[in-house]
Amino acid sequence: QVQLVESGGGLVQPGGSLRLSCVASGIIFNRYSIGWYRQAPGKQREWVAGITSAGSPNYADSVKDRFTISRDNAKNTVYLQMNSLKSEDTAVYYCKADRVSYGSYWGQGTQVTVSA
Repeated sequence: QVQLVESGGGLVQPGGSLRLSCVASGIIFNRYSIGWYRQAPGKQREWVAGITSAGSPNYADSVKDRFTISRDNAKNTVYLQMNSLKSEDTAVYYCKADRVSYGSYWGQGTQVTVSA
């Protein structure tokens, strides 16, 4: 059974930092690209950042230079380091695992709230 479990969300003040984790089980982790997505209330889910199976990162323009995605294949874990957080970063953050011809899997999400 495939599981992706996000953690690390919470309440943080503007300008603060959080590190999200996504731990995967039930897949050959190092064969999957992993993406972070977020969904704010009343808005569509949007892609935030991704990292390929080879470790190449990509970012949405809205988070570039503030967020860093990384992976530790030995721990089956992908991280999203979020710095200089803004109120508009408030959302539920999800991770997604993708592998061509093998399908996609989502986690259950973790809430990030940026507020004074």
